[in-house]
Amino acid sequence: MSKRVLLKSAAAGLALVAGGQAAFAESHAELTVGYFLEWPMPFEYAKQMGTYDEALGMTVNWVSFDTGTAMSAAMASGDVQLSVSQGVPPFVVAASAGQDIQVLDVAVSYSDNDNCVVAEALEVDQGSAGELAGKKVAVPLGTAAHYGFLKQMSHFGVDVSSMEVVDMAPPDGAAALAQGSVDMACGWGGSLRRMLEHGNVLLTGAEKEELGILVFDVTSGPAGWVAENSDTVAKFLKVTADANAMWADEANHAEMLPVIAKDAGMDEDATMATISTFVFPSIEDQLSEKWLGGGAQEFMKGVADVFVEAGSIDAARESYADSINTGPLSSAGDM
Repeated sequence: MSKRVLLKSAAAGLALVAGGQAAFAESHAELTVGYFLEWPMPFEYAKQMGTYDEALGMTVNWVSFDTGTAMSAAMASGDVQLSVSQGVPPFVVAASAGQDIQVLDVAVSYSDNDNCVVAEALEVDQGSAGELAGKKVAVPLGTAAHYGFLKQMSHFGVDVSSMEVVDMAPPDGAAALAQGSVDMACGWGGSLRRMLEHGNVLLTGAEKEELGILVFDVTSGPAGWVAENSDTVAKFLKVTADANAMWADEANHAEMLPVIAKDAGMDEDATMATISTFVFPSIEDQLSEKWLGGGAQEFMKGVADVFVEAGSIDAARESYADSINTGPLSSAGDM
């Protein structure tokens, strides 16, 4: 099955269940939140300390995922109410397919921690990127890595239709690259670190940003559930913001790092190496024009248009402004 059919099938499935969201009252006893392993963030300190449970007055259950597309499906089915650090591209794919989900905050910016790695045996760099035509690449479709892959290949003039694109979650892509069964693999976090043991990137994070390839994740949730539980969402975002502020003070690293590493399933050195490449905007920054005040909406439209051009989704929305809800985050800033 082609990548186009795979991604469209996933989007269609999301659209079918998007209208069946289960409504949760404010007094609901439990909350289920999606997140990524090997993706260390300050919120994991609060997660381990039980801060979310205390602040929300309910049990918060955490479920790990391999991709943001899987997060979308879980939110569409009602199994998950919030997803932390969902990539913008998988969010855009779901929203474009008709799933009524909303961006609630900017979880993290990480242009240096999401990329594609070319097998070292090929000895391909920027000057010889054209040699990737016809090669086999592992890409988690509908994710930030997929968007970055498409934009990089466009920049280097490589026709993606000439390549064999295989839909693989980053851990599988890293293994395939190590085994020599693919020529290039795209991913993030721990998987990207393992990929880099067997190859090289074509563009650095700064070089990608110069091309307009922004890489950031969001906290997202079903619009209907968010509307009925706005106070709960605001409290959740407040705990996250407080954890980010705590991490911003290096004096707290010694206390927080071991806890975050354990929760992420990583050793402390790898955790520090990864989290050091992350930026966690403050609530004030997130509400600025650069991010949720306009920049994110424009970027989401750009992502959608690229996916339409690539044949990955049927159509883009005219605007993604309605897909961003800053109400709970603004309330969190006042807490």
